Amino acid sequence: MRDRRAAEARGRGGETIAAWYLRTKGWRILDRRVKTRAGEVDLIAKRGTVIAFVEVKARASAADLDHAIDERRLTRVAAAAEMLMPRYATRGEDIRIDVVLVTPSMRPHHIENAWIG
Repeated sequence: MRDRRAAEARGRGGETIAAWYLRTKGWRILDRRVKTRAGEVDLIAKRGTVIAFVEVKARASAADLDHAIDERRLTRVAAAAEMLMPRYATRGEDIRIDVVLVTPSMRPHHIENAWIG
C-alpha cells in the first residue's frame, strides 16, 4: 500500500512538473487528470491550433523511463482522447498524443506525436 501511495504522489508531482514545463514552451493547460471509460489522460494542452492529449511518466531515474511507455499505454490514451475530442477540439484543431517523461535528475523530455494510430 505504501508503494502505491508513493507512486501516486510521484505521478502527481510529475504531472505538475510536466504542466509547468509545457507552459514554458507556450502551451496552455486545458485540463488535468481527465477520466473516461477508456482510461485517463494526464494533461490536455493547447498551443496554437494543436491540442495534445499528454501522457506523463515520472520515474525515480532516467533508466527507469526506458520501459515507462509502451504501445498498450498509448493505445489507452488514444482511446480516451478519442472520447474527449468533442469536448476539447471544436474548431478543427490538429490532435495528437504526446508524452512527457520526468525524472528528478533531468529536465523533462517532451515527445511530440508519440502515437501515430
